[in-house]
Amino acid sequence: MNTLTRAQLTEAIYATVGLSRNESADLLESMLSRIADALTIGKSVKISGFGTFSVRQKGRRVGRNPKTGVEVPILPRRVLVFRPSQMLRDAVNTPASTSPSTEH
Repeated sequence: MNTLTRAQLTEAIYATVGLSRNESADLLESMLSRIADALTIGKSVKISGFGTFSVRQKGRRVGRNPKTGVEVPILPRRVLVFRPSQMLRDAVNTPASTSPSTEH
């Protein structure tokens, strides 16, 4: 399984936008930081044509230990949710032979 890394994203910004490598890295870090900050305070982040990141509150519930069967309380928590846009869904479901390559 291939993973797209920050270094690869930085390189793509460098190649596409024409900023220096340091400026490209700073731009990427700034973007990721702004997204994380917004999610931390409970805001949703919508990237048109890509999807929406949001934080959802999950309430207290009872879970079960699969080994022992003992019920265990699961405390309330916030979870990150990503909902892809229809454009992204369509791109992912397009056969690989017809979709443009994203590997660099």
